[in-house]
Amino acid sequence: MTSPVVDAAGQTEWWRGAVLYQVYPRSFADSNDDGIGDLPGITAHLEHIASLGVDGIWLSPFFKSPMKDFGYDVSDYLDVDPIFGTLADFDALIARAHALDLKVIIDQVYSHTSDEHDWFVESRSSRTNAKADWYVWADAKADGSPPSNWQSVFGGPAWTWDARRRQYYMHNFLKEQPQLNVRNPEVQAALMDAMRFWLDRGVDGFRLDALNFAMHDPRLTDNPPLSDNGKRTRPFDFQDKVHNQSQPEIPAFLTRLRKLADAYGARTGRDRFLVAEVGGDRANEEMKQYTEGGDRLHSAYGFLYLYADQLTSELVDRGPAMWPGTEGEGWPSWTFSNHDAPRAISRWAQGRDEKAFAEMAMLLLVCLRGNVFVYQGEELGLPQAHVPFERLVDPEAIANWPETLGRDGARTPIPWRHDAPQAGFSSVEPWLPVDPRHTDLSVDVQEVDTGSTLHRSRRLIGLRRRFPVLRTGSMSMVTAKDGLLVFWRGEGSQGLLCVFNLGHDPIEWSPPMGWQVVEAVNAPDPAAGTLPPLAGLLLAQVAG
Repeated sequence: MTSPVVDAAGQTEWWRGAVLYQVYPRSFADSNDDGIGDLPGITAHLEHIASLGVDGIWLSPFFKSPMKDFGYDVSDYLDVDPIFGTLADFDALIARAHALDLKVIIDQVYSHTSDEHDWFVESRSSRTNAKADWYVWADAKADGSPPSNWQSVFGGPAWTWDARRRQYYMHNFLKEQPQLNVRNPEVQAALMDAMRFWLDRGVDGFRLDALNFAMHDPRLTDNPPLSDNGKRTRPFDFQDKVHNQSQPEIPAFLTRLRKLADAYGARTGRDRFLVAEVGGDRANEEMKQYTEGGDRLHSAYGFLYLYADQLTSELVDRGPAMWPGTEGEGWPSWTFSNHDAPRAISRWAQGRDEKAFAEMAMLLLVCLRGNVFVYQGEELGLPQAHVPFERLVDPEAIANWPETLGRDGARTPIPWRHDAPQAGFSSVEPWLPVDPRHTDLSVDVQEVDTGSTLHRSRRLIGLRRRFPVLRTGSMSMVTAKDGLLVFWRGEGSQGLLCVFNLGHDPIEWSPPMGWQVVEAVNAPDPAAGTLPPLAGLLLAQVAG
């Protein structure tokens, strides 16, 4: 077992170096046969998650919502949407997870709500109501056009006209997701009340969605154009988003959130963990800013890997350069796949054996310095599912078809039983179709095959408990060139050498004198002097 990491206050930092398993509730397990996954379905399968050896789970939104963006448009921060169950179901999930020694962190969306949230309903009713300034409202320009040139992530202007107030309201995403005015102290207080509600119910932390969108430039300054940055599929891609996001006042709000989380940790003796999702052109800078100094967030992750179309040694080399471990620096988190990006196997395998690739990628992920997020299905080696156009439901996928793989293919149901209807996810047609390729990768098939990706994933995730330096040790790059990736993970006199061939061809490489292989993936003879494609090795120094 890993020795506990203790912070300056003497509390155990369970989260540092943890492996967290992301659950997308709509697609995990359907307990009531309506075609949509739910909280009781998750609870019924927590043993599967615990068997992986992870430290906890991250639940994507399950709050009340009209589901225009599948839960990221919250209409009530303090309740469970009926399609997912009840608050009692959530309490049962928390109790069962904690009994299995699993921590639970949940999503919080603090940059916007649904247009059906009571706050927005009141805000749009007049210019003088108590919540009139809880959202971002602005008058039209003299010619009736929007107040600024800001563009929405999902296409078109970030402004929609509202006849009730005879003003425009801002939305960085769908028009059904109006932008909260998080600069308003009353809004901050209400969001912190929502955090308290879930802390009181026993959650162990929060993943804060789209956090760098939380505040805007109140002067409504136009964004400048962005120099050519490659492929552009949306008007959003043409702008340097310096005024509708990434505002310098955001860290002060994060300090308030951290203070609240720490108060609960001190009261209960159990740390609460705060991690930010930060995307965009300044993600590297903002992730550091949001986590520095010890009084902001614990960690942050961006999109270094999530949208990369190739896995190269040069790409991996950027990670330790971004997070070198200097004094006062925050703590990184990494993920290769999630609900917002096409599955990594389909982006990166490039015609190579998908099983071999999935297992090599899992070893690489657990060897990186930082926290690790494993997306549901990664432990099975699931590729991106094919979802025909007529079955697409994701607004981004529909709008950009066929230019992008879209998000629906990463959100299809988990296959539990190969010979059951809908692969055991549900007895009825699910909200997204089960890809026939996934059926042969179902949990029951892999459970009885000791050579399966599932069994290998358990072993690889377990390396973080077997070797504490993988959780908290430093990381130093040795070689990152032409497909060969070699880096060192160490702490004090202990160290591990991590070696990968990310390329398509064999590479001449032999273990250095005094090192022995403690884990090998796709390398039947590590001492042969040749590293096959997609091989991964973990080596430790020979004692004495």
